[in-house]
Amino acid sequence: MRYERPQTIEDATALMAGAEANAFVLAGGTDLLVRMQSDAFEADLIVDIKAISGFDAITQTEDGFVIGAAVPSAALSEDAALVAAWPGVVEAANLIGSTQIQGRCTIVGNLCNASPAADSVPALVAADARAQIAGPAGTREVAIADVPTGPGKVSLSKGEIIEAVLLPKPEPRTADAYLRFIPRTEMDIAVVGAAVNLSLGDDGTISAARVALGAVAPKVLLVEEAAEALIGSNLDEAALEALAVACSNASNPIDDKRGTVEYRKEVAGVLARRAAQTAYARAGEN
Repeated sequence: MRYERPQTIEDATALMAGAEANAFVLAGGTDLLVRMQSDAFEADLIVDIKAISGFDAITQTEDGFVIGAAVPSAALSEDAALVAAWPGVVEAANLIGSTQIQGRCTIVGNLCNASPAADSVPALVAADARAQIAGPAGTREVAIADVPTGPGKVSLSKGEIIEAVLLPKPEPRTADAYLRFIPRTEMDIAVVGAAVNLSLGDDGTISAARVALGAVAPKVLLVEEAAEALIGSNLDEAALEALAVACSNASNPIDDKRGTVEYRKEVAGVLARRAAQTAYARAGEN
């Protein structure tokens, strides 16, 4: 196995594109290093991207925020402007693993690991975040929702690397929230995760919304019917019930020892209600 630590994204993508067989990107390494302990793991090349300039930075621009691919999750909660703009994204990132893990893990790694239960991904999808992807053919942007295609699978082509997550500048009176349910109080993966992002008009009516679910399908779900249930309402009980029903109906979870299909579908609706209430309260304070 060969280890490379390129100084530029061009060198990194060239290494990945030129690899003859299995090549992996190393950022935080909290998933990759665990996988490497398995006898079944095979790699011809590991490309460490932490030395690439800007990859460890959170940058605020006129359009929003650029979060480099090597920024650890713990750093998100230390950026006051990011916390104020996207509290749901930050709280989702802060649920990945333990405190020690958060000092190393990245939201880009969480995304590219493509676990259906990834915590940061539903929050990023609800925030309408995009992935900035570099590759041999240049740079492109795609919606975060379009990166994972199934468990452990992503839509990246050979040689492509996600170099940053792009979060838009939120509109006035806009806020988000993320909640998950786990069987234990700490150190577990989501049985269900729910993220809600909404905007309020001057009269307190919801003018725009995005609702995303995790751990209830092979990949993250953007539930448009749930968003439509919120728009035009003041988050009354009828809107909350319609939201919950839409989320339960959209869910297509597995049935295992951590939760039955029926249970996960019910929890999806419950969490979406609670996340919407939190996001609505936050938006009213903005």
